[in-house]
This record gives sequence, structure tokens and C-alpha cells, in this order.
Amino acid sequence: MRFQIETQMQFPMARVLMNQGETARVQRGSMVYRSHGVELNARLNASGEGIGKFVRAVARSAVSGESTFITEAVCQAPYGEIAIAPTYPGTIAQLDVGANQYRLNDSAFLAMDSTVAYTMERQSAGKALFGGQGGFFVMTTNGQGALLVNAFGSITEIPLDNAAGFVVDNRHVVAWDRNLDYHIELQSGFFGSIGTGEGVVNVFRGTGKVLIQSLNLETFASSLIPFLPTQRS
Repeated sequence: MRFQIETQMQFPMARVLMNQGETARVQRGSMVYRSHGVELNARLNASGEGIGKFVRAVARSAVSGESTFITEAVCQAPYGEIAIAPTYPGTIAQLDVGANQYRLNDSAFLAMDSTVAYTMERQSAGKALFGGQGGFFVMTTNGQGALLVNAFGSITEIPLDNAAGFVVDNRHVVAWDRNLDYHIELQSGFFGSIGTGEGVVNVFRGTGKVLIQSLNLETFASSLIPFLPTQRS
């Protein structure tokens, strides 16, 4: 299996090229097209069996914002492909999981091959209340293979070398190396955050890399409010 990101488009999509018997997991609702022989199956987004698996999937969805289900694309033909695209305009990037493992923003996941998995790691109450990284849980990868992430706007990769405190606006974070230490705080305190308009930030320490997006969806949505029609009284 391999991923092919179509970069000659203003808003890219990704093609998942598969051999018979291979399975890819993709973001729910992300399919653009699929070839004959590629079947889509909905799977509960949790481990285990029976009613317990369903309960865990629903509970995790409630606290993390994840979908209760995840889509599996299975190739039944000698060769097949499925094309996928993010929900909003932006960029797609591939991360190689194995030697490096990652933590992801809860809206960053697009696709992964079947040899990559993820768990939801519990965050401290402070991180959960301040941050937008999945509420009380943050997505963390394990396994080995390819992972696709998507961003609103462009993606920039920033290498950190023994960083003492690298600060990124929380709404611009896409993914980061799992070995980086991080915490979430208000920029310049409560009143400073109101004055600067920066709000919540992630502070990273250590060696690794952080992927950031050039735009954030919350600010973009807020900028549209004055132009939306209002209900007449």
C-alpha cells in the first residue's frame, strides 16, 4: 500500500493505492471516489468485543470529539484505490510512524495503513480544560507505517533541538513528536490573553518536531459572522 498526495491541485486530495487484501483506515466521510473491488466498512472506534466495545467507542466519542465509528477501506481486487480529501480546504502531509511516534490534534487525522494504530491518552484536567487537543484525551500513534494528517491552510514542520519553551497557538497545532514534553496555558495570563487575542498556547520542550497549520478554523469562522444573514424579527 502507498499513499499518493495530489499536489497539482489548489486543494489537494490523497489516493490510497492498494493491493488485494490490504486495509486502510480513513476519516469518516472523507471518500471522494473508489475503484471497483474496494469496499468500505464501518467499524467501532474502540478495542475489545461485544457490547463493551460499543460502550467504549461511544464514551470515547463523548469525551474526545472522535467519531464513534471509523471507516475501513478493504481491497478485494488484485489492485484498487480510494481517493480521500479533508473536510475543509488546506494541506495534506504524510508522517512515517515507527522510529517516531506522534500526538495529533483531534481534527488532524485523515488516513493510516493497517499497521498503524492509535490510542487516546488521558490528559491532565488543566490541559483538557484549556486545550483543543481532544479534550480529556489526546490521540497518540503506535505501530509502524504511514499516516496522513490534514490541516486548514498550509503545513509547516518546525524542528526543535533541546527547546526550552517553544510556544504555538493551540489552534494552529497539527501534530508533534510524542517524546516532546508539552503543556497548555493561557498566553500572558488571563488578562494578557484578552489583550493580545492569542488565547491558549501549547508550550513544547525537548527535541523533536512540531507540525503547525497557517490558519485556524475558529478565527476563520468568526470572521464570517458579520457577513451571515440574520433572522428578521
